[in-house]
Amino acid sequence: MQDHVQSKVSADWLRALERTAQAIRSRRSFGEILDELAGAHGDRPALIGEKVTLTHRALAAQSNRYARWALANGVGKGECVALLLPNCPDYVAIWSGISRVGGVVALLNTNLTAQPLAHCLDIVRPTALIIDSELIEAYHSAAPFLPSPPKLWVHGQSTHAGQLLDEAIAAIDASPLSPAERRPLELSDRALYIYTSGTTGLPKAANVSHRRIVEWSYWFSGLMNTQPDDRMYDCLPMYHSVGGIVAIGSVLVSGGSVMIRDKFSASRFWDDVGETGCTLFQYIGELCRYLVNAPPNRNETSHHLRIACGNGLRADIWDAFKSRFKIPRILEFYAATEGSFSLYNVEGKPGAIGRQPGFMAHRSSIAIIKFDFASETAARNADGFCIPCAADEVGEAIGRLPHSMGEVNRFEGYTSKAESERKILRDVFKRGDAWFRTGDLMKRDRAGYFYFVDRIGDTFRWKGENVSTQEVANTIASCPGISEVAVYGVTVPGFDGRAGMAAVVVNKTFESATLHAHVAKHLPSYSRPLFIRIVEKLATTETFKQKKQQLVKDGFDPSVVKDILLVESADGYVPLTAERYARLVKRPALVESAS
Repeated sequence: MQDHVQSKVSADWLRALERTAQAIRSRRSFGEILDELAGAHGDRPALIGEKVTLTHRALAAQSNRYARWALANGVGKGECVALLLPNCPDYVAIWSGISRVGGVVALLNTNLTAQPLAHCLDIVRPTALIIDSELIEAYHSAAPFLPSPPKLWVHGQSTHAGQLLDEAIAAIDASPLSPAERRPLELSDRALYIYTSGTTGLPKAANVSHRRIVEWSYWFSGLMNTQPDDRMYDCLPMYHSVGGIVAIGSVLVSGGSVMIRDKFSASRFWDDVGETGCTLFQYIGELCRYLVNAPPNRNETSHHLRIACGNGLRADIWDAFKSRFKIPRILEFYAATEGSFSLYNVEGKPGAIGRQPGFMAHRSSIAIIKFDFASETAARNADGFCIPCAADEVGEAIGRLPHSMGEVNRFEGYTSKAESERKILRDVFKRGDAWFRTGDLMKRDRAGYFYFVDRIGDTFRWKGENVSTQEVANTIASCPGISEVAVYGVTVPGFDGRAGMAAVVVNKTFESATLHAHVAKHLPSYSRPLFIRIVEKLATTETFKQKKQQLVKDGFDPSVVKDILLVESADGYVPLTAERYARLVKRPALVESAS
């Protein structure tokens, strides 16, 4: 039995290597691949939205229209077009079309407004912004902070200012591009900007090359052995690399189809998966936890799923998720949009994020090094080199960068050279070497399996999103009645990630209702602090850095914290009494609103 399992695992790795190598050798962009898929799979469904379905032929045609739209509007090679659009089939057509003629598409988070949205636009300086008609107000809240507003193209019906994109696209030729229309592209050329919070500060725009898109698509196609009759259920944001590229590309390149949903709903999930005949599901760990905590559904085992693929599925719910819903196979992985390595738990070991087989070691060197939390830097020995962690010892995971910065395992960086340099650790194990810093704490057991522990720094994850404490603190500090603020994450029993909490020093004008209205207006729901602690003063170091360790340790237990505590509710911020605390930690329904 063990030999059979190992043989299947080896076959998965081999298939992934073969499919990826063949795709890279062809040197085609994703847009060019769509043309070939149209010829091979024609009228089979490719992207199935709630209102619109695009066949493989229609997807390629729509991609060609957007390519010609970019050419007609003077989008030069390397120039940016920003995209602010909810999940929909046209999303893929837009970025694949614009990027195939040399444009670079910035995938914007649809939850952002005001200064955070302005920041994301400003760091990529787009010449045009394609925006959904329902998100115009979000843009208008950001426009006053933009030094150079882009030209607006409105997707969908709108009476607002801006060019109507749908009308323009409908009039454009959909046939394959002629040789004269094709711009010379290398797979190493930039195709997308995908935003990541990193460990500190506001979002950064990560460079994503054509090569990376093709690699992600074919690698996961190989690991899952996707086929034309496969159908993926994708309810993750398409502005992220997993929901927008991995879940979609891995199935499309095999001629399959993707069921696109704008949002996840725990209450209707199993009905939808069963009715649509999906065979694959792309998850993040929080979604699996919501399902495990949800009441029984009569259709929760009446599905055709053969694989659930994703990241962040914790050991405490792994078995419950797999057994309760009769999931045949879980494929957990670890990766970062800009990262230099990834890990895959092909064996299905509960709680592990993956391992590196011996035959893959030459492609990617991974290490876990000791981290000095006092100095917030890698610990070094007397010779100045980093110190490898022993088995089961927690440290920061890093990946070796090639000296030539060639195609394999390269770090493509961000729009900011300074931010890119901060992710590189030098002179790690010998003079002159360079390694990519993940900012993630991990440990590796004696069998070689890696386990995620936590994030380094102030950024934490909640509801599947990275939350920047600096962004939240800046927003709260601008609210009337607030003198000082410290923002941090706290663990909530029964939930993945950490919920936001803010310790605030207030003055006589402070009102909790004003604070709640302020954060609701300026922050997306996942960034808003769930808990507020009103303190007399905030402790700082001698260099005036806030000391948050004790605040994090204290948490939000009224029996421990003697300061005034507030918790967010439907009525705004209300006192966190002992009774409310007891209900909160015993009844894991806090995030049902995510449905």
